[in-house]
Amino acid sequence: MPYKFTFDLTVVPKRFFRDLALVIDSRRLHMKTGRALRRLVDKFKLSEIVGLDVSDVLLVLEDLVDIYIKNLAYRSEFIKSRKKVLFLPHCARKYIDYRCKAEFDPDIPTYRCGRCSDDCQINQATRIAGELGYDVYVVPGGSCIPNIIKRFGYDGVVGVACGEEIKLASIYLDQKGLPAQAVP
Repeated sequence: MPYKFTFDLTVVPKRFFRDLALVIDSRRLHMKTGRALRRLVDKFKLSEIVGLDVSDVLLVLEDLVDIYIKNLAYRSEFIKSRKKVLFLPHCARKYIDYRCKAEFDPDIPTYRCGRCSDDCQINQATRIAGELGYDVYVVPGGSCIPNIIKRFGYDGVVGVACGEEIKLASIYLDQKGLPAQAVP
């Protein structure tokens, strides 16, 4: 479920996110960031920079902070995992039409990258992850993930998805005690 608006966070200083995560982690404010986050949004003029209402900026930032904190919290356990998987969203393919040579495997379900375009993000991520020993699944939606994890017994998960999908997946992964890293 993508957001109902578009945004570009590349204009926000990386220092903002790092400093925010460190403050939250050191003070254990993970779930109590509302007022502090609002002050930082105002201080950095993020609403003006990204062109969104303050409430939308806060929603995105709360999701990103949650993801970043979880990444920090699970990083060491994730590194120790032996059988890692990378889940990629099918919408990240360069072509979503006949030009994409990925083949869909309904048994898993996943798309198998056909490596049809060197500048396709799926092609690049699949190649890099393969070199690192990860299995890669290009999934049509987050509901496929629990079955794939159960079926193949992964003990470390990396997921690339929109914030809403990451939040849903993290509920499942937390329940199963699986260390994960997310890339929104």
